[in-house]
Amino acid sequence: MSQAVRLGVVGTGSISVRGILPHCTMADVSDRVRVTAVCDPVFERAQAAAQKFGIANVYATMEELVASGTVDAVSIASPIGVHYEQGKLAIENGLHVHFNKSMTTTVDEADDLIARAARKNVKLVSSPGEMLRPRHQKIRQLVQDGALGTLTWAVTGSSFGSYHEDETVRHGTDPLTNINPAWYFRRPGGGPLYDMTVYGLHAMTGILGPVKRVTAFSGVRITEREFRGQSLPVDMDDNTVMILDFGNNLFACVYGVAAGSIPGTSRPMIFGSKGVITGDLLNGQSFDYPHKELELGGDTNRSLPHVVGDHRGMEEAHVYEDVMQLVDWVRDGTPTIVTAEHARHVVEIFDAAYRSAETGMAQNLRTTF
Repeated sequence: MSQAVRLGVVGTGSISVRGILPHCTMADVSDRVRVTAVCDPVFERAQAAAQKFGIANVYATMEELVASGTVDAVSIASPIGVHYEQGKLAIENGLHVHFNKSMTTTVDEADDLIARAARKNVKLVSSPGEMLRPRHQKIRQLVQDGALGTLTWAVTGSSFGSYHEDETVRHGTDPLTNINPAWYFRRPGGGPLYDMTVYGLHAMTGILGPVKRVTAFSGVRITEREFRGQSLPVDMDDNTVMILDFGNNLFACVYGVAAGSIPGTSRPMIFGSKGVITGDLLNGQSFDYPHKELELGGDTNRSLPHVVGDHRGMEEAHVYEDVMQLVDWVRDGTPTIVTAEHARHVVEIFDAAYRSAETGMAQNLRTTF
């Protein structure tokens, strides 16, 4: 299609208010994408977002949005536990879909969405597009070229801490700044794996390849959180440690925990017989990669392909990048490496980790990408 993609944003919570809407309503992208609709069950929040960002169509439900004829594609930015049902609704109505991480909570759900999209000839893109980053592409090349010798192990992971409770959109008095974070701690779809560890694991598997087997311990460590004087119960696992088997005795430790993290491991630290890669260092020495000079202050979002001009320095620029991957694919057929198949594999790792923790047995994986 030659005209701008008409985008509907499903959910006007933190990621939309801080990232998707500010980026995708800027004048410099209006020839390629236009946000034409938003929806949120907290209708006053959807109305406030539409007013702030100049969006014509506002709905309380996704059913109303998909039936409206006002969009060609949607960015699903709702709680992760409802991504599957909302993705299915969009696909069955012929809409292209960008999923904010994670795409689904189970591998079976991901299988179903991918099969439905193929039947409907619609395109799926799922954040996070970690392998779009020039640094990760360079690390993959270094590993393949033998810079680390024989690979031995790797580590990545993330910690909840109090990040979500402290976000700037949580403590105000209006609908766009009083957004409650309770869903991050509830089933289905809560927990640090789907929300935070997903970044490092997308990068790790993008660099090292698919995982063959998973074993894990998992459970709820902090059973209650406090937010603005309110008690938030936690019933989704918030403390998970996994061991991944990449085959041929190459292993990795991956964690998503309630608090505390290993410095430098939000993206993979990779070890081999000739040393270690961490960040942009190979055995302590900085290595070069395209557009490294743009990453002022360590902001690797600034080197992403669509993150130019005023988009640099704005929040959640990596999510905007993933949306634009879908936009380009819809407009001119440009394929993307931010695939639903890669997202499905990462979802299967999480799915298998929870099963392993429940059964005490290692789980074999069936997907690849």
